[in-house]
Formats: sequence, structure tokens, C-alpha cells
Amino acid sequence: MKVNLAIFLSIEQSTMVENKSEAVERAYTSPQVNPYSRVDEEVATVAEREDRRKKRLKCFMYVAAFVVFQTGIILIFALTVMKVRTPKFRVRSASFDTDTFNITTLNTNRSFHIKMIAELGVKNPNFGRYKYQDSSIEFYYMNIKVGEAFIPRARARPRSTRKFNVPVELSSVNVPRTLAAQFAASTVIPLSSQSRLRGKVELMKIIKKNKYTNMSCTMEIDTSSRQLRNLYCR
Repeated sequence: MKVNLAIFLSIEQSTMVENKSEAVERAYTSPQVNPYSRVDEEVATVAEREDRRKKRLKCFMYVAAFVVFQTGIILIFALTVMKVRTPKFRVRSASFDTDTFNITTLNTNRSFHIKMIAELGVKNPNFGRYKYQDSSIEFYYMNIKVGEAFIPRARARPRSTRKFNVPVELSSVNVPRTLAAQFAASTVIPLSSQSRLRGKVELMKIIKKNKYTNMSCTMEIDTSSRQLRNLYCR
């Protein structure tokens, strides 16, 4: 009985020693945990978020720049192309028919009868055509009408000047003798012209705006050289 007890105690001690050795061995052979791995993951997450934020900011800047560019283009288009300006109507020059250039300086009959070919111009500064209606032009000597010409309807092309000629018969039949004496004593016949065109400016066949243009010009006929000089329009 004592022998069996001694053997049992010996076996128990041997088992305890083996278990303790295995525990120590597991402690030394178990994988070690890196204390910085969590920090590295957090740093990587923050960097990824910052990268996404920078990409969103860059995308927003591109969109904002595009919007500003488009707004600028629209403003330039509205202030230049779509802006409707008033056309200009002017007397450009004139020539005379030598066969009907009659000046009488006699005291009993001071008069003139002149056939003039006036070159007129309609300057259209718009990006759309200007269509004007029939009109007329009147010429005055000392505020007395001495001639009139018909202006037929037509179109002035965009950003261009339409030039055309009209024949005018200038006659002093309605000029009083007291005023006729003034041109008879010199070689110059002062004239003025007035006219008004009514029309529409058409932009891109969509926008149509009524535009009226007035003519107011002064000039002189040199009776010695039979030429028009000192032409001024405003």
C-alpha cells in the first residue's frame, strides 16, 4: 500500500512538471502583438479621408471655374452681340449734272435749279440686319425746303454700311428774293438735309426691335467748282 502511494505521488509530480514546462514553452512561442498596429491603421484612415477631401475640393474648383467662364461668355455675348444699337443715316457725298446746273444772278431773277445725285449711307453697327421702311429726305436753304427725294425700303447687312444714290431736284422757286440775294452775291449755296428712317433690327431671327434713326446734315454747294464741300452730319 505504501509502495503504491509513493508511485502515485511520483507520477503526479512528473505530470505537474510537464504541464508547467508546456505552459512556459507556449508563453515563449506565442506570437507577439504589435502595439503600433492600431495607430498605423488610424493614420492610414486619416490620410485616405484627407485625400478624398482634396479631390472633392479640386472638383469643386473646376466646376466653379467653368461656371465663372460660362458667365463671362454670356455677359460678353449679351453686351456685344445681343445689344441693339441705333443705326446711322448720313449724306456721304454728291455729284451734279452739268446740264441742269443753272444759277441765275440777275437782279430781276435770282434763282438756282440744280440736279444733284446724293450718295446716302445707312450704317448698321448691329450683329443683325436692319430693315427700314420707305422714307424721304428733304433739303433746305435758309430753313426753306428746296428739294426732296424718295428713299425706298431696303435692308442693311449686319456690321456694314449700305450705300445708295438718290436723285434730287434743288430749286429756289419758294425762296424769297431777300434770301435769294445772299447766294447770288457769293459762290456758295448753304444747304441742310433732314430725314428719318423707321425700321427693325433682327438678331438671330428671334429678337426684333424697332429702331429709328434721324439724319441732320449741313453742306455747301460750290457753284464755281460745282462740288459739294464742308459736309457735316451729326
